[in-house]
Amino acid sequence: MENNQPSHEDNETSGGYRKSSLRILFSLLSVWFIVSFGCGILFRETLDQFTIGTAPLGFWMAQQGSIICFVLILIAYAILMGRLDKKYGYDEAPANGEETK
Repeated sequence: MENNQPSHEDNETSGGYRKSSLRILFSLLSVWFIVSFGCGILFRETLDQFTIGTAPLGFWMAQQGSIICFVLILIAYAILMGRLDKKYGYDEAPANGEETK
């Protein structure tokens, strides 16, 4: 019977991966919170002193700015997790069966 338990090295690697992935996740969630709740609600009056076009900045951030930021957060998450996967050897194998260099 084969032992399917991960080795000690696998536990250390997966623990480092887990900590790094959680750091990325909580960092991006913090940015998301600051942009959505902070700029749209808490700091709206302060931001309304400035304008983008004819719209006050606080209103613009609550409407369009937060959506743009969310898309940028998604892109940053994909890039950062891709780098983390490569660092720990969890990156995807090529679809055509070629080995990675």
